[in-house]
Amino acid sequence: MGTAKLVVLGSINADHILNIEQFPQPGETVRGNHYQVAFGGKGANQAVAAGRSGADITFIACVGDDSIGQNIKKQLETDSIHIECIDAVKNETTGVALIFVNQQGENVIGIHAGANAHLTTERVNHYQQKIIDADAVLMQLESPIEAVQLAAEIAQKNNTKVILNPAPAQALPDSLLSLVDIITPNETEAEHLTGIAVNDDHGAQAAAQALHDKGISKVIITLGARGVWFSEKGKLGKIIAGFKVKAVDTIAAGDTFNGAYVTALLEGKNDTQAVRFAHAAAAIAVTRAGAQPSVPWRNEIDTFLTQQE
Repeated sequence: MGTAKLVVLGSINADHILNIEQFPQPGETVRGNHYQVAFGGKGANQAVAAGRSGADITFIACVGDDSIGQNIKKQLETDSIHIECIDAVKNETTGVALIFVNQQGENVIGIHAGANAHLTTERVNHYQQKIIDADAVLMQLESPIEAVQLAAEIAQKNNTKVILNPAPAQALPDSLLSLVDIITPNETEAEHLTGIAVNDDHGAQAAAQALHDKGISKVIITLGARGVWFSEKGKLGKIIAGFKVKAVDTIAAGDTFNGAYVTALLEGKNDTQAVRFAHAAAAIAVTRAGAQPSVPWRNEIDTFLTQQE
């Protein structure tokens, strides 16, 4: 039996980040004091987390036919990701997020989907063999919802596990939720999906139960610094605590968690071990700045876990 195969289907963005003292008023120009372009997008962040933590991963995604798209593909290849299913879309730009960050660390963001909007059902059909051959498919909600739905349908018919990170928060049809094996919302996303506020363990259990009732066997609600609420259908849920570290920035912490968790699961770790592994990856990520630059490699995660024992 070879290494278990993972497919990540999702978005790729170039994040243009400008640090300024305060946000400009309409018609006003303000000077920035730090500018960087970082590669982001939930799909890409999770693919990078899986690749660096040791998964055999193929990424289905779209970039524009621009130089930034070419650069991102090259970078993803160095992150141990199979890139043959990343299409460059003619006459389209790579997805972008334009981010202003003020002195208080607050941000305002404008997003253009660009090539991400071209991750259509036709493309999913074109690459369906990858999903059929995979052991698991990991998805988020920055891609067209009908593509996510179709990929989940193909996966379910072929015994490929479906893991959905339902971010950014939105309501989802039961037709999609019923195809999901494992869902990983944060508190806000869990409330969006169930209408139940997750303010304490009681709320977490109730929200998890509502998702189990829609047909999902495992629910992992991420609770930031507290860790996660882990619930398996028919069993009592519980908190699996995270690791205490000094956070620099929490960008991509959730994405790192998702990519690392699925990697550990495919290696045959049990749920608690897989969550601990993912907690370790996320803990390292929050001690570093940026999205993809902060994502740790396998040896770093293993070392971190050894030090915790």
